[in-house]
Amino acid sequence: MIEFRELTDDNPVLQLSPLLRAARHTMEFAAEQNGIGLTATKAFQRKFVHWAVEQVEWPGFGLEEAFSVSKVVNEYEFLPIQIVHFLLLQRKLGRHYKGKFLLTKKGKDLLKTPAQLFHELMPFFILKVDHSSYARLDEWPIGNWDVWLNVMNVELEAGLTEKQIYGLFYGEGPDWGNAGWREMAVFSSYVLKPLEWAGLVSVHEFEGGDGRSWMHFKTPLWGEALRLETDKMVKAVVRH
Repeated sequence: MIEFRELTDDNPVLQLSPLLRAARHTMEFAAEQNGIGLTATKAFQRKFVHWAVEQVEWPGFGLEEAFSVSKVVNEYEFLPIQIVHFLLLQRKLGRHYKGKFLLTKKGKDLLKTPAQLFHELMPFFILKVDHSSYARLDEWPIGNWDVWLNVMNVELEAGLTEKQIYGLFYGEGPDWGNAGWREMAVFSSYVLKPLEWAGLVSVHEFEGGDGRSWMHFKTPLWGEALRLETDKMVKAVVRH
């Protein structure tokens, strides 16, 4: 069983969510500028996308990455805003009207309450969205969110590498240096990245015996936002 707890607007853990931050920036821009201009294909215009690149502070994707290939960035080249655009439309917080993206009444109301906005977006994003649609691999890992979240709830207390997390569910054979790299990439794109983008997991680079790697940890938002069946097991874990 997975339950998202109700949070309060003044809870500082909400600041840990890149997705919530990107959604609020997008909605605030739309409210202040009387909408966001759309291209002929209904994407956000470059003017807004460039502004968003500077504002959203998305992990692993900043100004350097965005403009490394070209001086212009389209919505489809900046995944955070592409996801936010999709979510706001799906949750009926915004709509397309006469060449612009405009907030709905529901969107304007939720913009005033960060906690309610988080609750509106995050369960849908984590549990309902097909994350393979933007992972470019068009594959799905075997498993479900109930298993993934409840196991990681216990095992991520001290942090684990991407390979170690994958090994919890599928065995330790696959690695980035062998034929199992694709399965790991699918799992990372479908499970780990969405959790990082939601702000439930943080990723930290380190140098180990096997070279550079990345450790994944639960953020304070995880414990505040999620109620899981394994919560009692987490309390029993001894931290040194």
